[in-house]
Amino acid sequence: MIAKASVIIRCAALVLMAGGAAWSASASAANDKARLTGLADVGFGLVTTASDQAISQNVCSYSSSATSGYSVTATGNGAGGAFTLGGPAPLPYEVRWSGSANQTNGIALTPGAVTSGFTSSASQQTCNSGPAASASLIVIIRAAALGSAPAGAYSGTLQVTIAPE
Repeated sequence: MIAKASVIIRCAALVLMAGGAAWSASASAANDKARLTGLADVGFGLVTTASDQAISQNVCSYSSSATSGYSVTATGNGAGGAFTLGGPAPLPYEVRWSGSANQTNGIALTPGAVTSGFTSSASQQTCNSGPAASASLIVIIRAAALGSAPAGAYSGTLQVTIAPE
């Protein structure tokens, strides 16, 4: 049904450090930090076809934990944190994460749910030495959703949080 639609998702990163009230950790783990840099807005531009639309971007995910492990949580601005764009009608999208750079597929993230088990290859907090990127964020708008979406401008906000493990 889509004739023409302009789509943009504003991305924001949130960094967590161990040791807060919600953490029960040893003294060394309490000093662990995680940092996400290089995250940019996802702009699909003008979409004129009802086929899957996917954009992947490289980011730097860093963890100072002994294992370089981290978890990812993503939240959209739809009802209950859903991955939904606002516009003439709600437009759902998917978010995937890969613990490696230059990926076009990854583990599907559930809105608001912690996804554990990632290991960072970053040797520095902003990837300015070592690998230039250490993970991939993939955003997909499926053909089925586009096929029933009315023409118009769509936008939303995606918050991505990483925490040390």
